[in-house]
Amino acid sequence: MTSPSPEKPNAAQDFWLTVLRTLIGRCPKCGHGRLFKSYLKPVEQCATCGEALGHIRADDGPAWLTILVVGHIMGSLMLALPWDEYSDTVMISGVTALTIVMSLAVLPYAKGFFIGMIWRAECVGTEK
Repeated sequence: MTSPSPEKPNAAQDFWLTVLRTLIGRCPKCGHGRLFKSYLKPVEQCATCGEALGHIRADDGPAWLTILVVGHIMGSLMLALPWDEYSDTVMISGVTALTIVMSLAVLPYAKGFFIGMIWRAECVGTEK
């Protein structure tokens, strides 16, 4: 196992610790401060340790991961559903509603994951 480079101090933190902290919506550095101030808006800096987080841009990564996860779950579910027992309107409405709810539920976790990975790799851009 290689030691982390001195230029990237965040890389010294355990990968799974960073993943766990950001999946539960906490600061990737200390694990105590909140990661989001609203549904998907990250805080400018951690209220506990002061780590700057507002400049990290996850862009399309969370949407891609959400589509990947929800798409696989819903695709499998649609194959298992008894389509001949209910009308097409009921089935399509139910599947659509479940897809929307699952997407809205998964998206904050996906964004937290990407913010944590970008923070750990210190690959943050300066564009804003």
